[in-house]
Amino acid sequence: MIGVSTLFLLGCSSLRHELFQSSAWDLGIFDQAIYLISQGQSPISSFLGFHILGDHAAIVLYPLALLYKIYPTVYWLLIVQAIALTLGALFINYLARQAGLNTRQATTMAAAYLLYPLVFNINLYDFHPEVIALPALLGAILAARLKKISWFCFSIMLVLGCKAVLSLTVSAMGFWLLVFEKRRLCGAIALLSGIVWFLIATKAIIPFFGGEAASVARHLSRYSHFGNSFIDIAQNLLLQPNLVLGKIFSFATLEYLALLIAPVLWGISPRYLLPLVGATPTLALNILANATQQRNLVHQYSLPILPFLFVAVIQTFANRCAWIQKPRIILLYSLVAFLALGKYGYFWTIYLDSLDTWQATREAIALVQTKGGVYTTAEIAPHLTHRPLIEFTDANSPPADLTKFEYILLNVRHPGWLSNRDFATNLVNQLKHTQVFQLNYQHDDVYLFVKNSSGEKSEKLI
Repeated sequence: MIGVSTLFLLGCSSLRHELFQSSAWDLGIFDQAIYLISQGQSPISSFLGFHILGDHAAIVLYPLALLYKIYPTVYWLLIVQAIALTLGALFINYLARQAGLNTRQATTMAAAYLLYPLVFNINLYDFHPEVIALPALLGAILAARLKKISWFCFSIMLVLGCKAVLSLTVSAMGFWLLVFEKRRLCGAIALLSGIVWFLIATKAIIPFFGGEAASVARHLSRYSHFGNSFIDIAQNLLLQPNLVLGKIFSFATLEYLALLIAPVLWGISPRYLLPLVGATPTLALNILANATQQRNLVHQYSLPILPFLFVAVIQTFANRCAWIQKPRIILLYSLVAFLALGKYGYFWTIYLDSLDTWQATREAIALVQTKGGVYTTAEIAPHLTHRPLIEFTDANSPPADLTKFEYILLNVRHPGWLSNRDFATNLVNQLKHTQVFQLNYQHDDVYLFVKNSSGEKSEKLI
């Protein structure tokens, strides 16, 4: 079941990428950084403008670069993501057996996890290192219950290396293990490790590699309604509880919680929700953020909730308090939830929007034969990220000087995220009337301009 699910997820994410529906943010960011690491170069993302560790202190990207040593391809990331997501089912199965469920019941829990809509949807949304933390968190919970300290410590280190904010999840899990599960040693290790790593990542690694002002702006922008700094936000949360209560007791929050619970409503009981203590930091961050993408089953922000949600469901089922007890009905319910909330329909709707220029885009990409800088659309960018310099078109923030690029690849018919047809058309017309770039390919409104080595080098294009 895990093997088939892995192949299915990999096939879907690969097809999406081949249809030019992946994006510079975030697949292009991570692919470029990991490629540069594999080449012994500093992983400074030209999309972000700073070192990749200045983003989320994701140290796990460095061992991932070993795969690029074998062969540099973005598909490694899609493979790792598919394996990580489906591997969670294995630990769900073990946790269910450890809780006293029989083989059939444990398999049902694993199948319900694989059918949880977020697992499929996040697989389609480019790549994010925190998917690796999903099986690691489940593995840590299992290790704590089995008193496997070395295994537990390894799992915790893996989670912390995926994303700085996951240190809050690790600390909350440690508190749950310490107070409610009575796993004192594992709980203390997780609680202290999470606190220490949060301080190291936010006070040292991220400011050093990303610049303190830039990192604060990036990571606090979604909470700017509470203040402009960590201190301001903390003070407002404490001194103005009405701001927090207004977010918590809102229709948006109710809708978000309903989305999270609906696929496993059959296994939810208030008596066995204590495992969700480990999910409280993620829930709080998502509820308080002003970004709606943090409150859905499409993006990666709800991923750390999933392990604790299924542990609660397993405990409910093991104590015979689940609303539905029959495995067949649970599977049917999970399938209906997947059909209702899964985004598989994108494959015959929005994913086909640019199919009319698919062949021309592929032909133009094939003509980019050096590692020179590229300026292209956000959707084409992930296919050309194995180079130090690549940027995507943004109508509101055009590059100061186009002559730093060797290639400019534009799709006027489908100008891409943050761009528009007028911007792309004007840029094509400008490039046609300059000696710096030469039109090398044109078909179906796809244009490839190559820097002319014999042209006027001093001419500046803005």
